[in-house]
Amino acid sequence: MHLKTEDLSRLEIEYDSGVIPPPYSHIYKLKIGFGKNFLDTNLELYYTDREELSDEEIFDEGFSLNDDYQFQGEIPKVWEQPLKTLYAKSKWSNNKLDGEGGISILAKDIHGKISRTIPLNQSDWQFFAQDYIQSIYELNKKEAPLTVNYLIQKPEQTIDISITVKFSIRKVEVVVNGKSKDMEWEKAKELLGFVFLPDYDYDQAREQKPNQSGEYIDCGDGFWHNMQKGVFNIDDSFDAVSRIKSGFRKLT
Repeated sequence: MHLKTEDLSRLEIEYDSGVIPPPYSHIYKLKIGFGKNFLDTNLELYYTDREELSDEEIFDEGFSLNDDYQFQGEIPKVWEQPLKTLYAKSKWSNNKLDGEGGISILAKDIHGKISRTIPLNQSDWQFFAQDYIQSIYELNKKEAPLTVNYLIQKPEQTIDISITVKFSIRKVEVVVNGKSKDMEWEKAKELLGFVFLPDYDYDQAREQKPNQSGEYIDCGDGFWHNMQKGVFNIDDSFDAVSRIKSGFRKLT
């Protein structure tokens, strides 16, 4: 049963990573209530099956021994319309999730009706939930907003570009040579999606800002990568490197 979007009072997004092995395997539940001025939000995130691993195996994958996370608080209302829009456009299945895992949704409306369903557009819901959780991390000071820097060095010109994505307020800040520019949220998300697709050779990366001719990117960790020599497409069928270059050039 699909409830009327305008009558929604609460949504619960529940995720299970399925067959993904530890230490990556995890589950989470997002409870989101639609308040007058904010979204009343509860997050419970737990990593699973780690008892199979040694502490060293967990550390080697970049995790810690206390990666579980809980949050209770208010999220800006700017997130309400994107969530309701996603709910309104979704198609649903009454089947249960299989071993591959995924997202299930519990919806409640102002009349007390409850609907438990599985969205067919799983990836849309997973991307939304990831962004929403990132907004929680920012608001709770667990993580800072992501800033990606891009540098175009020419003999006669230097173009310095930075994109800061503030998930907490769903806003993108673009600065080109000290001047602010507008960029749509979805356009920025698309460009950043390309940024994190290639393989970055950290043996060739430099912490000092380059002054030689070329194009360089700092993905937010302080290391500059030469787009010509230090960034490589993982999939030969998709040229993410060219998409990154063209995306940043369009901002100049």
